[in-house]
This record gives sequence, structure tokens and C-alpha cells, in this order.
Amino acid sequence: MTTTQWCLAVPKSDAEAMRRRLAASGLLDRRLKPRAEGGRVLLPVTEPCEGARRCAFEQFPERLMLPRHELVGGIAIMQEDDPAGAERLLASRPSLHTVLFPESAVEGEYRTRRFTVLAGTTTTKTRYTEYGLRFDVDLGLAYFSARLATERQRILSLMSEGECVLDMFAGVGPFAITLAPRAQVVFAADINPAAVHLMIHNIALNRTRNVVPILADAAHLSRIGMPSIDRIVMNLPLAAREFLDTAFSLCRDGGWIHLYALQEREGEYLPLLDGLPAGEVTEREVRTYSPGRWHAVYDIRVEK
Repeated sequence: MTTTQWCLAVPKSDAEAMRRRLAASGLLDRRLKPRAEGGRVLLPVTEPCEGARRCAFEQFPERLMLPRHELVGGIAIMQEDDPAGAERLLASRPSLHTVLFPESAVEGEYRTRRFTVLAGTTTTKTRYTEYGLRFDVDLGLAYFSARLATERQRILSLMSEGECVLDMFAGVGPFAITLAPRAQVVFAADINPAAVHLMIHNIALNRTRNVVPILADAAHLSRIGMPSIDRIVMNLPLAAREFLDTAFSLCRDGGWIHLYALQEREGEYLPLLDGLPAGEVTEREVRTYSPGRWHAVYDIRVEK
């Protein structure tokens, strides 16, 4: 049986490495069989992303009945409260140890979710690997998404050597630690003490020496004597708009701010930049979030 799905075409020599990256970020559509096309391999993905196109694929019969889910290390997060489906999912992948169902949306000052364990080990802790980096996470204590793996690499590719970077909502450190190899220093702030504790652990786990963890409300960062910043990451899609004044006050002339947002229409956040020293602005879709709503990023060049 065949079906049409989004896919990425990659050279055969890079196919296995890309397959692993997509699987680690939860983007690989495991229901469908990758296939060769000339000198390239077509890898099916669960949602449209940069460079993706639609192609026909054969389905894996044994995986047709698996419920939809997101992978974070050894944990699968299901979209429905389905214990039977969770057991099938757990049995289908030896790497899984737990299947969770979120009882709540991301909520509260610390951006956490409440989970029910549907199958496997009763835990919200796991280790996640992304582009050779390791992150220990606790989904019950600090928000974490594997779906921005490609976006983290994109920001890294935009950087010049020796930049001073600020991650205003750092969580357990995925952006900060990813960007550290090209930075002089990365200031990584979060208001959630559990997230900062895990970030400190992950900094040591990856032997990163130039990330400075900060337990602070992002609105107060301009008060702590921080140097002029070359690049600021604002990955708090539901509330980052509230901290734009702080970000512009900290970023140097000619620097960049990357504002992440959940929006329902193109350019929805552009009016927020009126009256702020914003020069060049590029908007791009990162991923679909829900019907009629998507995760976007605004790359903003600061001109003071």
C-alpha cells in the first residue's frame, strides 16, 4: 500500500546520518519506507520543513496501527490517552522505556506540563541526543522539545566566530550548548530553578566551558551588568513578545534577535516591532503546531 507524504531527498552517502537526526528530532515518519531515487534517498518526514517535497511511499504494515507520538530520547509522548496504543508503541521500539500522555498544556511561570504514564517505566526523565550532544531532561520539571533540532543548527550556521550570545529562555540548555562552539560566551537564562539545575548538569555532560547559566526573570536581565550582545535567542513562543524591549536594550547595533512565536497569520508579530530599532526582518515557518497555527521565527537585525 502506498501513500503520499513530505520527504527530504539526501545523497546516499548522507542518508543514514540524516535518518538518525530526523529520528532523534521526532521528524522521521516511521510508518513509511525510505526509498532510493537516482543517487539520492527519499526520507519521509512527519511535517513540511525546509527543502521538503511530496512523494509516494510504501507503508510498513506492522507499523500502521501505531498511535501518533513525539519522541524525546527514550520517551514517547502520545497525543491521545490510549493505554493499549501505548503498549503497542512501547513494544515496537526497544529504545523506548516510557510512554506519556500530557494532562495539560505548557502552563505556569516555569513552563511545565503534567503527564500520565501510559506504559513502561514510571518516569519523566530521559537522555536525548542531538547532533552528537547529550541532554538529560525531565519533562515533568522543565519544558523540552526535540522538534527544534534543525532550527538550532540553522542559528549556529548564521553565527560568526567569537559572538557574545544570550539565550533568554534557555530551559535545559539545548540552544545555548549547541551555539557554544562558535561563541565567545553564551549567557543562558531561565526563571525555572529545575531547568537551570538540569542545564548546569548538561553543560558539564557536554564539557562546555563558555556557557554561563543564569537563574533570572528575563525581564530583569538588563539590570545585571551584561555586556553588549551580538545575538539573542527568544524561544518562548507564547510570551516572548513581552520581553522585546529588554532584548533590544541588550543587543548591540548590527546584532540579531531571533524571536519565536506561535501565530495564525503571516506577519502577525510585525506590528510589535513598530517603534523598536528593527532593521531587516525575515520571517519563516519552523513547523506546523496545530491546524491553522504554526511555529514561526522572526530573524531581526538591530539598527540603533
